[in-house]
Amino acid sequence: MLGWALTFLVIALIAAVLGFGVVAGTAASIAKVLFVVFLVLFLVSLVMGRRGPIA
Repeated sequence: MLGWALTFLVIALIAAVLGFGVVAGTAASIAKVLFVVFLVLFLVSLVMGRRGPIA
């Protein structure tokens, strides 16, 4: 998930340098959404992974 976010960030940067504003904005928005999803899933996995053994 983080890899995809970084990929879209790079695409947004390249598109911005080349002058494709709409493509850059769209790719940046997708990168933001993917990064937030990554953070939520990461935090959930941290919380769920810290549970002790069930007796």
